[in-house]
Amino acid sequence: MTLQGWALILGFVAILLALTKPVGAWLFALYEGRRTPLHVVLGPVERGFYKLSGIDPEAQQGWRRYALHMLIFNVALMVLTYIVLRVQYYLPGNPQGLAGLTPHLAFNTAISFTTNTNWQSYGGESTMSNLSQMLGLTIHNFLSAATGIALAFALFRGFAGRETKNLGNFWADVTRITLYLLLPLCVVYTVFLIASGVPQTMAGVVSVDTLEGVRQSILLGPVASQESIKMLGTNGGGFFNANSAHPFENPTALVNFVQMLSIFVIGFGLTWCFGKAVGNTRQGWAILSAMILLFLGGVAVCYWAEAAGNPVLHQLGVAGGNMEGKEVRFGVAASALFAAVTTAASCGAVNAVHDSFTALGGMIPLFNMQLGEVVIGGVGAGI
Repeated sequence: MTLQGWALILGFVAILLALTKPVGAWLFALYEGRRTPLHVVLGPVERGFYKLSGIDPEAQQGWRRYALHMLIFNVALMVLTYIVLRVQYYLPGNPQGLAGLTPHLAFNTAISFTTNTNWQSYGGESTMSNLSQMLGLTIHNFLSAATGIALAFALFRGFAGRETKNLGNFWADVTRITLYLLLPLCVVYTVFLIASGVPQTMAGVVSVDTLEGVRQSILLGPVASQESIKMLGTNGGGFFNANSAHPFENPTALVNFVQMLSIFVIGFGLTWCFGKAVGNTRQGWAILSAMILLFLGGVAVCYWAEAAGNPVLHQLGVAGGNMEGKEVRFGVAASALFAAVTTAASCGAVNAVHDSFTALGGMIPLFNMQLGEVVIGGVGAGI
């Protein structure tokens, strides 16, 4: 363990605490349906959606109607994704000419991304076309996250109003969350990722000559736009099979740090939003305090165990922490922190091979998963 490692962990929490109230205040404005500075630009877009779909955003829904509309919406998206994945060979945006997915894999993937589970039983770069990544998966990354936050809003209204007859309007909640929260943040986030070296192109493959003089094909694609919402929406389905361990998804230590922040930031903000919704922000801070204590306990054990290293290797004369399965550009502290973050927030992103952690260090991600990954939770979840 090093002072630098602990400073990274404590600085991470400190930045999140500083962001909690501003993010929570923005979420609360969307919760109440109030105007934001972005309404000047995006307000006409929102109203256009309502007009085209015949939705009255002011119409209140009880819990049954709210839940029914949520289910219909997500089932329709699931069916769309299944079809896109099955026929991707015949669709544009497939520079590698990848075949359509098998019925089982397409169905499993569609369900997984619809429910914000984002379990990948495939190699992204060798299975999904660019169009499938964008139309089938990235859209789900946005809308499954928006659905989770919308359900959190409905839950808050239930607590605040002590009844379930007026929980808001599902369509209005999802539209506002997507337009005024997720999309603007992801535009800025994507630009940052592109500037940091993450590819954003419709090209499929580029061929280069390596230093050894060998011709190598490097897979590319619209990675940055998917990576941003993958992390912010606590999704986890990577463009590449190696996920956030791949240098095209997570090229630098700074990007790694920002990715961890983005996994937690909405969950932190929702606690403040909850306190404001029920008229007592101390309740939100109390919930957040419990989350942070559980999280810090886990990351402290994980970092201590990984920094202590492997005793078997120590006996062979190899000193230092356990770097097995970890990226050199991140190191032990950032890898242990990432493992604790992603499993505390139901995000499937990884920047190291968890199976290569020591027994005690690997216990923390497993424990978080056994809890249901609800320490901080995904968007809309949490304790």
